[in-house]
Amino acid sequence: MSGDVTDQIETAGHRAKLRAFLEKPWVQGFFLAVVILNAIILGVSTSEYLTSRMGSMLGQIDDLIIAIFVLEMALKLYAYGYRFFFSAWNIFDLSIVIISLMPASNTLSALRGLRVIRSMRVLSAIPQMRAVIRALFDALPGMGAVMMLMLIIFYVFAVMATVLYGADFPEWFGSLGASLYSLFQIMTLESWSMGIVRPVMEQHPTAWAFFVPFIICTAFAVLNLFIGLLVNTMQSAVEEETEAEFERLRELVRAETDQVDAHVLALKDEVTALREELRKTREEGR
Repeated sequence: MSGDVTDQIETAGHRAKLRAFLEKPWVQGFFLAVVILNAIILGVSTSEYLTSRMGSMLGQIDDLIIAIFVLEMALKLYAYGYRFFFSAWNIFDLSIVIISLMPASNTLSALRGLRVIRSMRVLSAIPQMRAVIRALFDALPGMGAVMMLMLIIFYVFAVMATVLYGADFPEWFGSLGASLYSLFQIMTLESWSMGIVRPVMEQHPTAWAFFVPFIICTAFAVLNLFIGLLVNTMQSAVEEETEAEFERLRELVRAETDQVDAHVLALKDEVTALREELRKTREEGR
């Protein structure tokens, strides 16, 4: 029984040392560099010219990267145990590595290419990117309300466009889905005038009264709401970080002030004690 307990203690000690090793900045930087190299190699493999020039070396580098990924996952699984699955990034990385180990058949080759998604791990490694992602997620509730408003506007205008112009222009407005897609193209201002609106105006001269308000409502108003929400969220995040930094400095100053006050009180007590001793000495001398 005591032997089992000793083994468990030794295992826990090994895991703690391995966790400390894996959490070192240079180790995390090494694995992050491999992730970036993996993304570069996958990009190079899409070029027939570079693939033919590099030959089998490209495949060897790819196999080495997969081996490093497998080693990383094995070390983390052993070091963290079941706590490994508490991190969404760890589950994401493990899924990508498992897909990488699948046979390179025609049906699975596309899945193996998903390893390039691991390059998104850079988002969690750079503080500035973490701030941007945090601001984006903080803006999602407000963006959801804007999305709902845009969907309502699109639906109303799509129904109207199908009724008004569907018979004459079935390719663009023949159905609700076609109208939604055409209106989305118009909202992006991609070939909206010469490509869609002017041909429609040749048969419906007043069609501008339908399309211009739609562009104003979507491209100029609703999309600017998205930008405003993101800017406001980013500004709030920066203000929160600044306030947190100020609060940390205030706490530091407060702690140092308390230490100074304690020293001053101690000196005051010592001076009082010295005065008392001096008074007693004078009285004894008399």
